Amino acid sequence: MFIDRNNCFSACILPIFLSYAGLILLSFYSEVSRSEVELFPLGLEKRSVEHAISLRDQALKKSDAFVLVESLTTEIGPRLAGTDAEARAREWAVRHLSEMGFDSVVMEPFQIKAWIRGRESAVLIKPSEQGLAVTALGGSVSTSEVGLEAELVVFQSLLDLESVADDSLVGKIVYVGHAMRPTQDGSSYGAFVPLRRLGASVAAAKGAIGIVIRSIGTDYHRSPNTGQLNYVKGVRKIPAGALSNPDADQIERLWKKKIPMRMRLVLMSHTREAAESGNVIAEIQGRESPWELVVIGAHLDSWDLGTGAIDDGAGVGITMAAAKLILDAGKRPRRTIRLVLWGAEEQGIHGGKAYLERHRTELRNHMLASESDFGAGLIWQITSRVSDEGQPVIDLMSTLLNPLGIVQGGEDVAVSGPDLYPMINAGLPSFSFRQDGTRYFDVHHTANDTLDKIDPKALDQNAAAYAVFAWLVAETTVNFWSMNEPN
Repeated sequence: MFIDRNNCFSACILPIFLSYAGLILLSFYSEVSRSEVELFPLGLEKRSVEHAISLRDQALKKSDAFVLVESLTTEIGPRLAGTDAEARAREWAVRHLSEMGFDSVVMEPFQIKAWIRGRESAVLIKPSEQGLAVTALGGSVSTSEVGLEAELVVFQSLLDLESVADDSLVGKIVYVGHAMRPTQDGSSYGAFVPLRRLGASVAAAKGAIGIVIRSIGTDYHRSPNTGQLNYVKGVRKIPAGALSNPDADQIERLWKKKIPMRMRLVLMSHTREAAESGNVIAEIQGRESPWELVVIGAHLDSWDLGTGAIDDGAGVGITMAAAKLILDAGKRPRRTIRLVLWGAEEQGIHGGKAYLERHRTELRNHMLASESDFGAGLIWQITSRVSDEGQPVIDLMSTLLNPLGIVQGGEDVAVSGPDLYPMINAGLPSFSFRQDGTRYFDVHHTANDTLDKIDPKALDQNAAAYAVFAWLVAETTVNFWSMNEPN
């Protein structure tokens, strides 16, 4: 499904682009040549814009994005935060970035509490024995070896669960459903992810001994979607898992028929109290203002069910490839381009938090940032939150990206990827590339997050966009911070 849709880019869109690229670029070049003086307030020269176009076109022909994702997911595989696999991923990143010839490649370690998945199973033992596809939510406490066995009580939503009386579910296992649907921008995910994060604590407050939720995804395979939960302080912790959507349907059909259900649930896990993670950072040093930083990146860790190809191996490949394109072109931007591969995002954005704490004193030196963490689909829109001075540069960027099928969205709305949230909350201007997420949640956080879901040409389009972004923002002299931004 992914491949057929994305291959339409290479089979349909790209030939059209190549046919008309000459006319588009001639028009743009003439515009630039007639109004060289108009580029001055943007802090750019005509040759700088021409170089951005060259980087874009080179990426569209072929970038290293897919080769890098293939290498990461094949040689390393799943990269659960705080494990030896994540450590090998950092070594992989350092080796590849060093071989690419970046000016500096460093690893910044930090400590986390690492959650490790164990044996897991769910069985309906009443009305008849039926095995169910289940996976523990990240951070879930463990059941005993024999598991839990109890009556299953069904709720259609988190709101329904919240509405029942305290102590009304004593000794019960709770099931909670939802109504997530595919959307291009992924907004349906945001509407229902509170169920995953808070459902266990809400159920525990009502007396439940365990909870299973409908997988927070849009798939109809039997590979449930994991993801981090958040236990509320002061509330008893109970085991929490997700059921695949077909199994959730079965539960709801039985419930609608008013047939009593009983479940046996085993969710084994353990926690390493002091585990190491880390961020990997590589730089292309700026020629004039090397202390000013433009950040692109992705998170290096993944969940353990699949190989983390779309989440977030794709982002790693896209941003590494974009930076390599700039490096290989041999022209240094005015500002430094910093590539950050964050660690331990999935279990609490630990890499983003650690990065801010380590670099807080140089926050104002960060001009603009964007993270790729929404899979491998085509980019269709850009959004930004920058100063009035910086907005014309974003407008120019949009012009260069229009031939890729990318349109400009709203201003003052971008938040970019999760690892940047700590810095954005501290005032950092932000920029977001919005990828097509219509089918992203079919495989996100599941065992089906594997390399075959990725179209290489879609990755090339992404790499082209990130290369244009990083180059133009690093080449301009304008300030993207508003005067009233907090320090």
